[in-house]
Amino acid sequence: MDNRTMAATIVGGIAGALVGYLLFTERGRALRRQLEPALEDFARELSQFRGTLIRAAGVAGEGWRLLNDTLSEREAPLRYQTPHQSSPF
Repeated sequence: MDNRTMAATIVGGIAGALVGYLLFTERGRALRRQLEPALEDFARELSQFRGTLIRAAGVAGEGWRLLNDTLSEREAPLRYQTPHQSSPF
């Protein structure tokens, strides 16, 4: 057996043991009941954080848009009346 196969076998065995413990033992069921509210709270916090990031990205985008609009309005005025005119006389 190579190292990758051995590692996959060990990880699979540990995952199977953990699932069996959580599903088929009384202490595992009690642990699951304790973890569920914490996981729900964590998922809610992640959702709120995602909303915050989306709002922040929107504000940043609006700021860049306003900055670009402001900079484009400040274009240098034409020196002469028409673009083909080379001298003011």
